[in-house]
Amino acid sequence: MKIGIQQMSKFMIVIFGGSGDLTKRKLIPALFTLFKKGTLENDFFILGVGRTSYTDATYRSYIEKEMETYIKKDPADASITKEFLAHLFYLSMDPAAKELYGGLATHIDTLTGEKETNNILYYLATPPSLYGLIPLYLQSVHLNREGTRIIIEKPFGSNLAECVALNKTYASVFHENQIYRIDHYLGKETVQDILAFRFANSIFEPIWNRNYIDYVEITAVENIGIELRGAFYDSVGALRDMVQNHLIQLVALAAMEPPAIFDAHYFRDEIVKVYASLVPLQEEDFNEHIIRGQYTASKDAKGYREEQHVDPESRTETFIAMKLAINNWRWQGVPFFIRTGKQMPTKVSEIVIHFKQTPHSLFNCGPHKCQTANTLIIRIQPNEGIIFKIGVKEPGSNFTIKQVDMDFSYNQIKETPITDAYSKLIEDCIHGNPTLFTRSDAVEASWCFFNPIVNYWEKHPDSPLHGYPAGTWGPLESELLVVDHDAKWTNPCKNLTDSDKYCEL
Repeated sequence: MKIGIQQMSKFMIVIFGGSGDLTKRKLIPALFTLFKKGTLENDFFILGVGRTSYTDATYRSYIEKEMETYIKKDPADASITKEFLAHLFYLSMDPAAKELYGGLATHIDTLTGEKETNNILYYLATPPSLYGLIPLYLQSVHLNREGTRIIIEKPFGSNLAECVALNKTYASVFHENQIYRIDHYLGKETVQDILAFRFANSIFEPIWNRNYIDYVEITAVENIGIELRGAFYDSVGALRDMVQNHLIQLVALAAMEPPAIFDAHYFRDEIVKVYASLVPLQEEDFNEHIIRGQYTASKDAKGYREEQHVDPESRTETFIAMKLAINNWRWQGVPFFIRTGKQMPTKVSEIVIHFKQTPHSLFNCGPHKCQTANTLIIRIQPNEGIIFKIGVKEPGSNFTIKQVDMDFSYNQIKETPITDAYSKLIEDCIHGNPTLFTRSDAVEASWCFFNPIVNYWEKHPDSPLHGYPAGTWGPLESELLVVDHDAKWTNPCKNLTDSDKYCEL
């Protein structure tokens, strides 16, 4: 059953954590974009719910001020902003207090002027500790009505047991088609373009396998630390924050089989198949196939343990690199190297497909080491686009081969700006399209792979944790991870305005 705002006259978005960081940085800008676009064209209400004390008027003033920071200024938006703000309301309440949910139900019906409003989207922009409570509290006052939907941020559980328990809780309150486990990476245009690139171009399918691909490399790193997220991050770490959700999703998109039909059911079936095909790591492999790191002080940058709200003796990883294997016909013997980290030299997310070398080298490569293997770089952010490295003959009398780039950038499509990930996903949820959201069996399948790793670290707190100076490409031990395969990490330069430049270590 698809549910959309077009089918009902009044539509309510309830944001738990309405005064929090995610709301002002991502959700309000996304909803404003949808308002400008006309998606929220009917009679709609946005209700922020949080412990901070605001009235409707003071909340609108707060949001208006924050919009100046997080939304690109456009003089033409002044009147539109006022119209948008008129749809904002606020209810001061503690989302952890079950006894207050009756007041929430009354407040929703009062705002809409309807009895038992059921066209409601709940967004949980709260600490994960509330993910298992809020749906039960909504159910206790019959706010889990037919037609309601709920979006839950990651991480969906901190281990397999919590994930399974959460899934059972949500299944007892909502139907699966009402539950939207969000991973904003899947909302990025360039992530979705992986599918278009693979399945809309017939020339790549015959070579997208173990016969032609040597290894796959996936990187998602940032050039900042944890900022003000110390308390949260120190309890989560890089594996839970990035690998178990974002990076493994990118692995699945790069490795999946083409779905029979591009819809939510078939597409998400193929995602689950990839997760089920991951070769489980044994305890004796953990230290060889997984490199954990934590950034240390360097120049003007603090070390992780010096960050606010971080344990001075913390062993939480801010960097992780892993070697994964997929046990199926297409990918047998092809390693997938993934890495993520804080305080890297630059911010970049990309998938790099390394094709095999030609079986016989016919040509001279000049004074430099031969780089004859083709490389395909799918840049997710920034400078979104695709780079295909190919060998061509250099001008001159000698037959010398040089690698050049076939380079496409989304900036070249001037008339169609890239859609914000949160806008895309919230719009899909409004229209009842779950394709780019994670299904219950997928999140459990992912945790089945990562859970032994988490358990091992908890049982062995002295597991290797390598330091790396802030502003570098992580611990040197991460290089040993790829050496056995005669591979190396692709390190983009700090200056990403020139997207075809990559730095050697």
